[in-house]
Amino acid sequence: MTCQCTGSSILSALQDLPSGLWPCRSKMEKHLQVISVMQWVISFLALGVACTALLIYIFCTDCWLIAAIYIAWLIFDWNTPKQGGRRSSWVRNWTVWTYFRDYFPIRLIKTHDLLPSRNYIFGYHPHGIFCFGGFCNFGTEATGFSKKFPGIKPSLATLAGNFRFPILRDYLMSGGICPVNRNSIDYLLSQNGTGNAVIIVVGGAAESLHCTPGLNSVTLKNRKGFVRLALRKGADLVPVYSFGENDAYKQVIFDEGTVWRSLQKKLQKILGFAPCLFFGSSWGIVPFSNPITTIVGEPITVPKIEDASEETVNLYHAMYIKSLQCLFDKYKTRFGLKESDVLHIH
Repeated sequence: MTCQCTGSSILSALQDLPSGLWPCRSKMEKHLQVISVMQWVISFLALGVACTALLIYIFCTDCWLIAAIYIAWLIFDWNTPKQGGRRSSWVRNWTVWTYFRDYFPIRLIKTHDLLPSRNYIFGYHPHGIFCFGGFCNFGTEATGFSKKFPGIKPSLATLAGNFRFPILRDYLMSGGICPVNRNSIDYLLSQNGTGNAVIIVVGGAAESLHCTPGLNSVTLKNRKGFVRLALRKGADLVPVYSFGENDAYKQVIFDEGTVWRSLQKKLQKILGFAPCLFFGSSWGIVPFSNPITTIVGEPITVPKIEDASEETVNLYHAMYIKSLQCLFDKYKTRFGLKESDVLHIH
């Protein structure tokens, strides 16, 4: 007896199976969206440590030569993150990022054109817990950054410590993510031509300790380093605000003066990031699927002044605050906020 099976006959047989055996398309897409977000959160939290442990383990086995070769290459490649990194268009365009985008969903809105003949420093607000909007919009092409801003190369700046971990450093660099230190940003704004946009999450770790759903608060009043940098390099300042960034997780916020608050601040100084006690929709770590809309504001033209006076720094810092405030007030009612809601700047 001969059995002939073709691709079409197999497909036909599968289609004849009861529909109850197959998850509906919408449920399958939702599962893929959750998986895409989870892989990023887990990668950010554990990939570096896990790969370091694995490398040490391999070094203690018969395969130690593989670990030795990788460590030798790591030493040779150590300064690459500070010298423009190693972005990959293929990684930035992975399909997984479209599922990541659609989970919330995340949107990027352009308000003004940016000239490829200039360099830019984007100030991103607020930090949130994981800065989902910042990563999706500027570390991937899921929201179409390159199409909306042709000729502009975004580089999202994050903790320099992340680039000391094997594998994680390469994963981050592939998305065009760079260390938030002077050497790295100086290189991008002075030795990498024009059309560069460095995205700095101005509030940083301190701001993440205050984020909670419904709170519109940014840490900015005493953050002037990015303005000094913009003046030194002649890079235009661009305010960016993400509505909904603080709504991804709920956080247990400890009062100032308590033991837990003091512990958070001490660990922040040691580790470079703030250990937050947060929870989401599933298993505590999956974020809530609330919309995140990122608005890229109007650029502020900044002259190149190598050694700007404090008065000049204060002037452009005040201009930046005013521009961010106007951006928030203009778009707040379009994205679920009331006219009476205000942006608190600390």
